[in-house]
Amino acid sequence: MAKKSPKKSPRKHIPQPPATRLLLIRHGEVEARYQGIFGGRIDMNLSPRGKRQAKILADYLHVKTIDAVYASPMKRVQQTLAPTLKTHGHTQTIFHDLREIDFGDWTGKNWTTVRDTFNFAVHEWLEQIEHPGAPNGENWKAFRTRLEPCLREIVNKHKGQNVAVFCHGGVIRALLAILLELPLPKTNSFEVEYASITQVALHPHMAEIELLNFTPWRDLVA
Repeated sequence: MAKKSPKKSPRKHIPQPPATRLLLIRHGEVEARYQGIFGGRIDMNLSPRGKRQAKILADYLHVKTIDAVYASPMKRVQQTLAPTLKTHGHTQTIFHDLREIDFGDWTGKNWTTVRDTFNFAVHEWLEQIEHPGAPNGENWKAFRTRLEPCLREIVNKHKGQNVAVFCHGGVIRALLAILLELPLPKTNSFEVEYASITQVALHPHMAEIELLNFTPWRDLVA
């Protein structure tokens, strides 16, 4: 008589911890005299259009679950965040190291001037930041060294929660490079527009982009 095979125990389903979600939000459009230049450490204001973008952004975020808000101290970020704080009662944690990259000798110059003065093609600017960096400014190593501890602290404090990070285009590119383990120049493939939202879900095994460069002021308003 053939022996019966022993019954296999059903495989237990091990629930995965909830993802931590980061909403990486760039500030709104800046005042006209600073558009199209390497702004970096210049502490500029929003334009009237940028203030409208901030209001539309606040309205959009009203339906989102946000457990914590972190922000750069720079004026263009604080002015973008203000309607969200006023309307929805969030409080913010300011991280000074979330400020924009220091462009050194490029600061205040437009793209054409930087290209002609420092002899590289405009599309190569992130390669220049990666190495050697803008003269008298930050290179990728220095930029990452100040940003990464902010990122790790946010993630460690808010596991399984939704966190809004109001900051800058360069900061968002840097955070994506860290989270996705990409060389910084690869982030040139991503557009990061004024008052845009890029949402990243952090799972135990991977980081997943769920939303990239979503602009409520453009995509939701007729």
